[in-house]
Amino acid sequence: MFTKIHAVAKQINQIVVGKEQQIRQALVCLLAGGHLLIEDVPGVGKTTLAHALAISLGMRFNRLQFTSDLLPADIVGISVFDREKNQFEFHPGPIFTQVLLADEINRATPKTQSALLEAMEERQVTAEGQTRDLSEPFFVIATQNPAHQVGTFALPESQLDRFLMCLSLGYPDAAAERALMMGEDRRTLIKSLPRVMEPSELLSARQALKQIHTAPALIDYVQRLAQTSRQNGMFAEGLSPRAAIALVQAARAWAALEGRNHVIPEDVQNVLIPVAAHRLRPLKSRHENGVVLGSRDLVLQLLKSVSV
Repeated sequence: MFTKIHAVAKQINQIVVGKEQQIRQALVCLLAGGHLLIEDVPGVGKTTLAHALAISLGMRFNRLQFTSDLLPADIVGISVFDREKNQFEFHPGPIFTQVLLADEINRATPKTQSALLEAMEERQVTAEGQTRDLSEPFFVIATQNPAHQVGTFALPESQLDRFLMCLSLGYPDAAAERALMMGEDRRTLIKSLPRVMEPSELLSARQALKQIHTAPALIDYVQRLAQTSRQNGMFAEGLSPRAAIALVQAARAWAALEGRNHVIPEDVQNVLIPVAAHRLRPLKSRHENGVVLGSRDLVLQLLKSVSV
């Protein structure tokens, strides 16, 4: 079952070149049943990764470009009066899919961003007083531009907490960039990708994660990480219980891809930064050798300060 996940990763690596670690983390996020936030500058392959992931897994895919004038109804849907039937008829929005790419999510206003909250947490949307279930599996991949760029609205903490993991692709190395420039157009390659896995197989793999053993000592380790983040004075707020659960679930998925039926501390360490960094905000500016430390740097310090 998990062998097919490796086949998906191999196929996507041929499209998004030189980003094996990030692709693996994206698949861990999907396998763990969470949603993914990719924060980076435009043009490094965020949309390509999302599209290749959806096609490889045989999942329905919608892309929604977030702009400052986007409305919640543009995401969820709207009811339109049908004269022949003499009643309102609901027209579903792009959120009724299996993989939703919310492109440049931080270019939309907070009101529009909040339209995703219920969908990401409850797998349902409420429109005009009626609740409608979403498809399973349902996976949101959101991209956001760096906060210093023009026309961005910072995501609130409640929205950030809905994303199980946050990744940054970064610029490719010289060899990968050369391969991209000399190779075939990525959009053309994506259209020719075969389906490697069925959505039903992904749901079965998620169920199989429950069989991955997590020892009490491992849970103690995760609890110490969460408690230290709340007490060490580095962060404005520490990791929430939801974040601790997400860390355990992501570690299970990482262990499964490693071919193990149990979680070890290294699994937690491999997923800690993508699971925790976007949830933690530095309490005050910290410097090291004249360089301002970001959330990822502080999470590394947190990791070093907690014994296994």
